[in-house]
Amino acid sequence: MAGDHNCAPGHIGGRCRIAISLAIVVKLNKIYTRTGDDGTTGLVDGSRVSKTASRLHAIGEIDETNSALGVAIQSLVAEEGETLLVRELRRIQNDLFDLGADVATPGESFEPSAMELRIVASQVEWLEAAIDNAIAQLPPLTSFILPGGSWPAAQMHMARAITRRAERALVAASLDVAINPQALHYLNRLSDYLFTLCRLINATRGGDILWEPGASR
Repeated sequence: MAGDHNCAPGHIGGRCRIAISLAIVVKLNKIYTRTGDDGTTGLVDGSRVSKTASRLHAIGEIDETNSALGVAIQSLVAEEGETLLVRELRRIQNDLFDLGADVATPGESFEPSAMELRIVASQVEWLEAAIDNAIAQLPPLTSFILPGGSWPAAQMHMARAITRRAERALVAASLDVAINPQALHYLNRLSDYLFTLCRLINATRGGDILWEPGASR
């Protein structure tokens, strides 16, 4: 993981230093190291890049996605407690840390190993199955929907929109450096999943708010 501040996905310096041997071990040591004071940050392989690099921008957007998802999760917990859905969403948060570590690992071989944490097809397929399961419980869409409808759904919509931004940042990074295709697939499916989940949440809270084209003209 890369970075010199915080325990965001992909951050290796500062608070989080990753020792990778036969297993991935997270060791929390110092809150600050001063190594990033020159405007650079460390990647998994030990190399350093500018904090403005497209790879680092994508990692930051993934971190923001995870943070927004955390807020949405707590909204659900406040209403319903620790449900199966909450546990599934926390699984996704864990996947997003995997994703950050993947993006912070330079190289062109994306096969996971004891030395490299990579997003794999099964993680994408799990999201696809979750989308299909949610859609089976919903009526067909008759219009685009407005973000909102209920407090948990509104927060999930925010997480969805930030996920889209993270995906765009990762696509931009892929023009500069090699990026695991499965990482791109994962973010694409995640935004679809969160959209479907917003509808599912609203289904028991009065329904979605539909877009009315030109209604204010």
